[in-house]
Amino acid sequence: MRFEHSITVQASPERVWQVYSDVERWPEWTPTIESVERLDEGRIHVGAKTRIRQPKLPVAVWEVTEVKEGEYFEWVSKAPGIKTTGGHRVASTPEGTVATATIVQEGPLGWIFGRLYAGLTRRYIATEAERLKAISERA
Repeated sequence: MRFEHSITVQASPERVWQVYSDVERWPEWTPTIESVERLDEGRIHVGAKTRIRQPKLPVAVWEVTEVKEGEYFEWVSKAPGIKTTGGHRVASTPEGTVATATIVQEGPLGWIFGRLYAGLTRRYIATEAERLKAISERA
């Protein structure tokens, strides 16, 4: 299962990246995240781990697997039978900065979990995009 949502933000790519990549502060600007606990310190980097609590979802530990500073980071959360990959991309366009979130669920239970939580997943990534836009444009 794959979910994706993009939004155009009227703020610099640097500003959008600053907000998007500061995962510890996500609970301050989006209601889809109850709490974030970094399990290491510093900017996000390959190997960094973060524990996230979200309404209506199990607590998950996410490990960063790829970072291109200022443009993209990807992280993975694993549970028995399912691997979830989250991507966060920032791209400059003539219309503004486009922020894109992706969620990919794989594994024997990935399809089932994806189907059961499809509506919630779509709502969460759309809400996160709208809130990212609002907080990025405010500064």
